[in-house]
Amino acid sequence: MSIEIVVEAPGAHRIARHTPREPGPGEALVAVHAVGICGSDREVYQGNRPKEYVRYPLTPGHEWSGTVWRVGAGVPGSLVGRKVVGEGFRNCQVCDRCHAGETTLCTAGYEETGFTLPGAMAATLTLPARLLHVLPEEADLTAAALLEPAACVAAAALKAGARPGERVAVVGTGTLGMFAVQFLKAVSPVDLLVVGTRNDREALSRRFGATDFRTKDEELPDDLDLVIETAGSVSAARTAAALLRRGGRLVLTGIPAPGAEGLDPTGLVVRQLEVHTVFGAPPDAWAHAVRVFAAGLLNPLPLITHELPLSGFSSAIDLVGAADPKVGKVLLHP
Repeated sequence: MSIEIVVEAPGAHRIARHTPREPGPGEALVAVHAVGICGSDREVYQGNRPKEYVRYPLTPGHEWSGTVWRVGAGVPGSLVGRKVVGEGFRNCQVCDRCHAGETTLCTAGYEETGFTLPGAMAATLTLPARLLHVLPEEADLTAAALLEPAACVAAAALKAGARPGERVAVVGTGTLGMFAVQFLKAVSPVDLLVVGTRNDREALSRRFGATDFRTKDEELPDDLDLVIETAGSVSAARTAAALLRRGGRLVLTGIPAPGAEGLDPTGLVVRQLEVHTVFGAPPDAWAHAVRVFAAGLLNPLPLITHELPLSGFSSAIDLVGAADPKVGKVLLHP
């Protein structure tokens, strides 16, 4: 029997029988291979996500990979049988921000797969075919399930505009941080520093291309060209900004809790820092992530530590919230 996870309300979920929804015009029906769980999925389950960014009851799952089973009218039949991943933001396509390619800034309001619309913690997912990104035939679908967080980091990498020979750094050693290391390594920096809170991520950071690793309590440089921040801790933004030379570039991707230490506006102005932020991934970032993955420059597999059946949702949620350094990315398989 095909199943799906339904979160009825914060703290309450059930395993339900899944019935695929046939694709309508412009849609595709995808057989889900794997779906990742991240902190935002745990927020949905616990009820900590802002109410305008979730709608109960809900089938979660915004990080996923799969294979197209069927397509609706107006969708090329050549998509059937192709391995795919898909964007989560359901942009309107007609506002000025959408026309500019900035779909995560769509003025029509927030809608996203797995948060306000049915997600991939089910045997199948039906969604607009325009959101799909086709993978190479030889792509590893288990690894590809992590391309959603990779796309968010790709957005940061594109905004960062890293150039060969620069001195760069990543603040944060979670999934986003390890992807940021790989994206920056691909543009051949002369120095690539990773700043974390524990030494247990040093080996993996160096495996992905870091030339140096330090904890935030150690002596740190203050003359780097570019820093991508991924930690989202209360002090991460300040730590990241302090690493930069005058005129350096900072990209913030982490979302700290309210009350985090803010960036000093005087320091930003006097040091002439260039600051960018990222929330989600527009189509060009998705295309960049898929391209880098297909080229073999992005390897998500070492980040995966646990794979469970979909029925193991409760255990997966507990793993994600355990704060255990041995727990990396957790995947569910329908």
